[in-house]
Amino acid sequence: MSLEIIILFVLIIIVIFLFALEIFPVDKIAFFIMVSLLLFNLVSPEEAISGFSSPATITVLALMIIAIGLEDNGVIDWLANGLKKLRGLPLFFMVPVFMFIAGGISAFINTTAVVLVFVKIINELTEKYDIPNSKLLLPISFAGIIGGSCTLMGTSTNLIVNAVAVKRGVERFQFFEFSWYGVIFLLITIVTISILMRFLPGKSKNNISSDYDLDEFITRGIISNESKLIGKNIQEIFGTEAEDIDVIRLKRKGAINEHPGKYTTLKEGDQLLLRCSIKQLLKLKDSGDIIIIKNNEKAKTEENSESLANNEDNFQLLEILMLPNSPLIGKSIKTVGWYDLHGASPLAIRKRRSLRNPGRRIFNKESDDIELRVGDRLLVEVSPNDLHELRKMDDIAILEKHEDIKITTKSKRNISLGILLLVIALSAFSIFPILKSALIGCFLMIFLKCIDLGKIYSQVNWQIIFLLAGMIPLGVAMTNTGADQWISGNLLKLFADKSHFVVIGLLFLVTMFLSGFISNNATAIIIAPIAITIAANLNLDPKPFILAVLFASNFSFFTPVGYQTNTIIYGMGIYKFKHFLLIGGVLSIVLWITATILLSGQL
Repeated sequence: MSLEIIILFVLIIIVIFLFALEIFPVDKIAFFIMVSLLLFNLVSPEEAISGFSSPATITVLALMIIAIGLEDNGVIDWLANGLKKLRGLPLFFMVPVFMFIAGGISAFINTTAVVLVFVKIINELTEKYDIPNSKLLLPISFAGIIGGSCTLMGTSTNLIVNAVAVKRGVERFQFFEFSWYGVIFLLITIVTISILMRFLPGKSKNNISSDYDLDEFITRGIISNESKLIGKNIQEIFGTEAEDIDVIRLKRKGAINEHPGKYTTLKEGDQLLLRCSIKQLLKLKDSGDIIIIKNNEKAKTEENSESLANNEDNFQLLEILMLPNSPLIGKSIKTVGWYDLHGASPLAIRKRRSLRNPGRRIFNKESDDIELRVGDRLLVEVSPNDLHELRKMDDIAILEKHEDIKITTKSKRNISLGILLLVIALSAFSIFPILKSALIGCFLMIFLKCIDLGKIYSQVNWQIIFLLAGMIPLGVAMTNTGADQWISGNLLKLFADKSHFVVIGLLFLVTMFLSGFISNNATAIIIAPIAITIAANLNLDPKPFILAVLFASNFSFFTPVGYQTNTIIYGMGIYKFKHFLLIGGVLSIVLWITATILLSGQL
């Protein structure tokens, strides 16, 4: 093993840990990869930035733009809204029907966009008809993932694997070439989830307060001039466990006490950083003893706390979910202003659970600068007048109340749908490659004014684009250093005298396990070159090996962090890690066995 290969393996291990622990956003990790490869001379400068001009990256960008047009013009809502008519079905039939429709739509439209629309519809059904969303959301996410793997344009992973294969001399995949595998996997998933549905959480009260326990929210308040708490110490006020409140910071006349003691006496104008349940948060608001600070009124708090108690009538509390590419990502409850939320006032933040905070520990006790990330929830107070403007915000989802997205015109909806069908037809009938077809569709979306360029710049998930651009040079480095040959050579020794069934099975299992902890795109870029090299050394058709990587990279079910839709569903607080581990784990095993049988049979 050469020094270059050792350095590359160390970098890959570091990258895997960075992805799994979510220490940095994926775009920062992508830049880390590019710079590291350059510094160690594992790639040339041209190769380091080759990901930005890769056909896979440009195709993904074009398809994202098409998906934005479809969503903005109501196509996805139009396709999914018929589900509301199914509210009378028994839950045992409703779940597979929802899954089949979600999987079918995801085969042609960005999976994340589809699942987010289903989230809104399902929450509306929960609110109006008491249908348990806990029985539907996780199955919908799983079905969307499987559906996305059914066609060449279904997910960015498919496009990446296809691009890697073409670059290594393998014939490109046709649009529907592997769809029959995907349909089989989708049907098996629907049956498996329908059987395991009883292990999902049951009904919960459709009330914002029922989702929260101690440590769930962190908020900021000020002691009013008429507060009954003035002159009392923290233990007297918050000392009992029943109060569910913890004072983690105190600010008085500009001086900050990071660790207020239990005998600290409160005074008028004290600003407190509190950790509390939603029940206690509402109680504090109603009592008037502690006035919850709203950032649009922040400047007034120390001078005139009494004014904060005004204008509280006719306000309602809403939860908003942070979606990928939201302009609020990276901001904290301290810095999010009324202008960011179209007049709504942020009250508290709830962090989604991750591998770094499995106990739902949501704050650093030395700081109130808790940054919002994808899957986090923000509790806001909003007036009826401002609610309409809040609903217009891009890349957030209002979880408590929903209304249908209003399309601009019916003709634009039909034009957008027609463009999608044209892109599918051009690629499916091999008239043009998927890249050319997607670019044509993208141009038509803009030219026919189904979407404007400003919307594109603000709504495209640039993190995914930079992730692809950063990860693709990693695959180049594996070829440059000979790491793919070294790995495949050692695997061939391991596979000696082993059947094709065992070889495909092990490749699928390793890839699927890796995709549970890092992104499916990163997994595909690391494993695809190795799979092709193994096939070449065994003198076998490489396509079954490539398909094993393609499907296994997508099949991230047993953790909530490998696939974006799982992360969003998990962030809503309905499911625990064990639900993904149990249900997703069983599904992974079933699909692993099925895929191994099907793919090895093609050799």
